Amino acid sequence: MRRTTKGLVIREQTIGESDRLVTLLTADFGLIRAFVRKAKQIKSRLNSATALFAYSDFSLYMGKDAFVVDDASPIEVFFNLRKDIERLALAQYLVQLAYEMGDEERPQEELLRLTLNSLHLLCKGEKSLSQIKAVFEFRVLSLGGYMPDILACGNCGTYETEMMYFDVPEGKIYCRNCPKAGADLLPKNVITAVRFICLTESNKIFSFSLSDENLKLLSDIAEKYAMSRVQRRLSALEFYKGLK
Repeated sequence: MRRTTKGLVIREQTIGESDRLVTLLTADFGLIRAFVRKAKQIKSRLNSATALFAYSDFSLYMGKDAFVVDDASPIEVFFNLRKDIERLALAQYLVQLAYEMGDEERPQEELLRLTLNSLHLLCKGEKSLSQIKAVFEFRVLSLGGYMPDILACGNCGTYETEMMYFDVPEGKIYCRNCPKAGADLLPKNVITAVRFICLTESNKIFSFSLSDENLKLLSDIAEKYAMSRVQRRLSALEFYKGLK
């Protein structure tokens, strides 16, 4: 079996002295694991095209246990991520989260687009890291089937009040008149941002602004909600938070 596809390297592992095992996020086939022979050698023509964050054209064939990269040519390697340790650490967290939400043998066009757009924004530096992180967390969870129920109060159906409760375990919101024990109390502007991230067109999800205070609230609730659904420790997130 042979496959030709464009893919983003979201995981890499050194095998032996010079081989590399990569996980590709592709629009056509979802997650693909593939071996890259002698990729770690300096003179390997596959080195840059199969490194972490490389978005490349891949030619693959099925080996004994997994796909093998027959050829690869880079389209975008996101070199600017390496210039800033905080941006690099956040990028590592984003692709780790993409791996958690991705599926094998199922098209992942929206997930790939979200991840590529987020990496581009990290390189450009035109959006705050907190906003990129929060948007990615809520959107990737929504794509993975964990979109919170944020259309109206989960008790009385009220669309919004000045302050609203976000219940992380239930993934629901409640109005100010229906207080929920243990839920996070948030201004309606933050709830509006969550709705925008989850429901708007993919090419517009980063096009909003919040005050620094409200952006901090959005960032905190996005991370809290994401970790409640992943339900396991993500080393890249811990490293990123350690830098801050």
